Amino acid sequence: MTGGLDIQEIQRILPHRYPFLLVDRILEIEKGKRIVGIKNVSFNESFFQGHFPGHPIMPGVLIIEAMAQVAGILALKSSEDTMDFGRKVLYFAGIDKAKFRKPVFPGDQVRFELVVLQFKPPYWKLKGLALVDGKKVCEAEMLAMVRDKE
Repeated sequence: MTGGLDIQEIQRILPHRYPFLLVDRILEIEKGKRIVGIKNVSFNESFFQGHFPGHPIMPGVLIIEAMAQVAGILALKSSEDTMDFGRKVLYFAGIDKAKFRKPVFPGDQVRFELVVLQFKPPYWKLKGLALVDGKKVCEAEMLAMVRDKE
C-alpha cells in the first residue's frame, strides 16, 4: 500500500479542474485493489447557490462524480508505469446499485472507499461507499474504462 496523494499529485493524474475537481486528498491507495479519498464540502461550492437556497444539499450526481474521480485515480495510478497521464483519460462507463442514504451538507467531509471488483483491460469495475462521520451516505458499483484522449 502506498501513502496518500495531495492535490498537486491528484491534478497531475486527473484532467478535472475547478469547479469540477471533486477530490481533495487521497488517504490510502493499494494499486489495483483499493483506494480511500476525501472531499471537503464547503458552503462556497457553486452548486449550493441553486441546490437548494436556504437548505443546501450536495447533489447526488456530484457525490457519484466524486466517487468516480477517486476510482479514476486508482485506475490511472495502478497503470502509471506504462502510462502517460497526459495522453490517457478514464471514462465513466456505467453505474449499478446506486443508493443515496443521507444528505451531504456544507461542512461535511465525505470519505470515499472503493474496492476493485474486476479488472479486464481496459475496464475497471469497482464498488464504492461514501461516508460522512462513519455513516453511509451513498453506495454504488461503477464501470470505467481507460482510453487514449481523442
